[in-house]
Amino acid sequence: MTTAAPTTKVNLKEVAANRKRGGDIRITLSPRTVGCTSGFGGTLRLGPGEFVTEHLHPYSEEFLHVVSGELSITLDGEPVALGPGDSLLVPIGVRHRLVNTGQEAAQVVFHLSPLAPRPELGHVDTETPLVEGGTNPDVGGPR
Repeated sequence: MTTAAPTTKVNLKEVAANRKRGGDIRITLSPRTVGCTSGFGGTLRLGPGEFVTEHLHPYSEEFLHVVSGELSITLDGEPVALGPGDSLLVPIGVRHRLVNTGQEAAQVVFHLSPLAPRPELGHVDTETPLVEGGTNPDVGGPR
């Protein structure tokens, strides 16, 4: 018989916002927060006109699901409109940038998998981050 792992619940209020690349990014499920080993995920909130600077993930696919709001994502220079209920896959190595094009806040749920060999290798900035000297979201390491 297999023993199930204990349920680990994380609330958004328990996780600090990361604003290095823009918006309010919160990593809720990660090796650090719940001890997972295959990827990490969380939420992104963008106010009207806010954006996430262009970057890429050399080891991970990124899965996005728009809960609310109107967004434009640019994938290797090609814009794609996204709205509530839309989901999108950002393939490994594809440059991407998100912009809230609507009049209301946009809420996105995201997941990246697989993990990079080390957390600091997971993001490559292709546009200057908004917070100079800011840190990447904390996803790795032991709980």
